[in-house]
Amino acid sequence: MNFLAHIYLSGNDTFRIIGNFMADVVRGNQYLQYPDKIQKGILLHRFIDFYTDQHPVFRQTKHRLHENYGHYSGVITDMYYDYFLAKNWGKFHQNSLEAFANNFYQLLQEHRDLLPDKIQRMSKHMIADNWLVSYQSIQGMQRILYQMDYRTGFKSKMQFATKELQIWETEMEQEFFQFFQDLQQQCTLKIKELESTF
Repeated sequence: MNFLAHIYLSGNDTFRIIGNFMADVVRGNQYLQYPDKIQKGILLHRFIDFYTDQHPVFRQTKHRLHENYGHYSGVITDMYYDYFLAKNWGKFHQNSLEAFANNFYQLLQEHRDLLPDKIQRMSKHMIADNWLVSYQSIQGMQRILYQMDYRTGFKSKMQFATKELQIWETEMEQEFFQFFQDLQQQCTLKIKELESTF
């Protein structure tokens, strides 16, 4: 899953959200350097990534992309699933996506000192370009995928991946709903587990 799903699946705890958001740059047991509540978010993020990669429905979506995008197909599937979450946001959250995103951006600014330098730099771009709301449209996805392709030296060809999204949107959206229901249930259980062990 990509940023929007990770943030959403963190629930309402500020520090669990921050830990989940910054987890990609925290390697190995470096997470132990952070306060317990941040650790919970990092561990939740790792659980989400592991569960997602192993799930047969996620793999089914990913398989559609493998011929054209190789090992980048998983990253693109993560992006597609954030698109479907954003597109169907009203089914998952009582607040608008715009309000949810603005609350998250404010949270990042208020707790900027907790973020690793790389995440601080990235979050500036995220806020300026309103990434979370951009996931809601094909045009927004096109811009983000182009930026991601640029960072790979255009080797990934991700900028062209909205083509497959439009071709298989109906099928992949159904796969997303099937997968995300499972993931939500597992995250609820994982959060309870983390809360009981710290």
